[in-house]
This record gives sequence, structure tokens and C-alpha cells, in this order.
Amino acid sequence: MRTIRKGAEPNSLAQHRHTDGADYQNYRDKDALRTFLVREQRGLCCYCMARVRADRDAMKIEHWHSQSGHPQEQLDYTNLLASCMGNDGRYNAERYCDSSKGERELSRNRANPLHAVESLTHFLGDGRIASSNHAFEAELNQVLNLNVSYLVNSRKGVLTAFQAAMGKRELSQAVLQKWLEDWDGESKSGDLRPFCGVVVYWLRKRLART
Repeated sequence: MRTIRKGAEPNSLAQHRHTDGADYQNYRDKDALRTFLVREQRGLCCYCMARVRADRDAMKIEHWHSQSGHPQEQLDYTNLLASCMGNDGRYNAERYCDSSKGERELSRNRANPLHAVESLTHFLGDGRIASSNHAFEAELNQVLNLNVSYLVNSRKGVLTAFQAAMGKRELSQAVLQKWLEDWDGESKSGDLRPFCGVVVYWLRKRLART
């Protein structure tokens, strides 16, 4: 999972927050909010890293702390994230990300660097996501359902395709580092590749062995 670096909020959200009687439901400029969230997340879902677009039918505005449990944070930009649709409307076992989470709580927020989500999660060769923290791993599975078959197969497919493109030749540290910079995207702007985290994790492990 990739750490999200929160940027400036939409002016309309800041203005609305200081209006008498303001809440999330009567905030009218959600289109701007979607655009800001998707842009700062580089076009990826805050949880599974699938592609999201700034369209009401293609993403959800996620409250990391739920509106019901933390109404004072419903307009706090640091609490707002862009989530994929996550099989919304399907059976519970098939839902993932915000569609699975609902009003339940998570102990760690990808947009809070102090929570160290990226360092606590890792990807297995079969496409599953796991965590070195048992409590957080339970949240990945039971709250977010991030090991639903679609996501496991998608991550496995991305990694397998990348490994096939690299071939079986032994690669230098410089070449591996170049691939890492390309997939991690820290030095450039724009959307990242869907499920890029699995390739970034694999490259970092490979670099650590060279």
C-alpha cells in the first residue's frame, strides 16, 4: 500500500466548513473534491490501488473516520480519501475497500505518514497482501477484504506480466533502480499504474539482495 501525501483542499470545502450548519451532506461541490482526491492519489484507490476516476459513478468519497462515529471530522480534508466502487451492491463477501468497510473503523490511515502503513504491508508471490502487524492484517482481510479473488488475481497478473517483461537475465542494481523509480513515480507527476505497489515491493526486495 502506498502512502498518500495530502495536498491543499478545495477552496469550496474550506469555505463550506466555516458556514453555519455545514455538514458533508449539504456540501455542494463534491465534483471538485473528487478531482482533488484523485489527483493527489495519482489515480489510484486509497486501499486496493485499482484505477479510480473523478466521477461519481467511478469512485467513492471515503471518510477514513466514519461520519457516524466522528461527525466532527466529516469535513476534515485529512479524513477524506478516494476509494474505488469495490463491488458496491454485490454480496458482502464480494465487496472490498470502502464498500466492505462501511462505518467500521481502521486503526491506520494511509494518508497519515505517522501510521507507517506502507512499511507494515507486504505482498506475497501469489498476489495476496499481508501485514507484519497481526491486528492490521485482520483489518486488511476482515474490514477491507483486500484478498478477495479479483484483487489477488489482479495483483498477481501485474507482477507476473512485469516479471515476464524483465526476462530471466540478471539485472544490475542501476537497472532495477530505474525500474523502481518508474513504477514508484516519485520523480514524476500524473497517474500511476494500477496495483503498482506490488511491483514496487518486489523491486525493493530484489534491490535489497543485490
